[in-house]
Amino acid sequence: MRLALVAVGRLKRGPERDLAEEYRGRADALGRGLGFSAVQMTEIPESRARRAPDRCAEEAGAILAAIPPGAATVVLDEGGKAVTSLDFAAQVGAWRDGGRPGLAIVIGGADGLDPGVRARADLVFAFGAATLPHGLVRVLAFEQLYRAMTILSGHPYHRGAP
Repeated sequence: MRLALVAVGRLKRGPERDLAEEYRGRADALGRGLGFSAVQMTEIPESRARRAPDRCAEEAGAILAAIPPGAATVVLDEGGKAVTSLDFAAQVGAWRDGGRPGLAIVIGGADGLDPGVRARADLVFAFGAATLPHGLVRVLAFEQLYRAMTILSGHPYHRGAP
């Protein structure tokens, strides 16, 4: 299964980028044995349009173009539903085992996401009700992807309730 993380904005050098790359590397290493590709990272340039709706629409076109054809799409949005790590892992495993060719995780820009991106999503979920910085969301996305792989493989990293 081809994995992609599509995010609006560029993550600059610093601790968030270092930690995101750490979890990305862990996911890449563990994923090979589970039928997952290395995670392709696509950074979408932030729109320079004057109005927020126009920026969201412009970014949406680039986001949708970056999602691999047929991929299950997860949109991270503060208005999404709460999903446990176990439920997320089960869903990722079901998509993989059901023959989905890919999984794309989408992180929108500072103005949020165009409704067309949310409509394309198979799952919209939040890391909580708080608004989080995009760099931190990227770290959490890679960590949850890695955690899902550890759950699917039976690795002891996830010690949450069964």
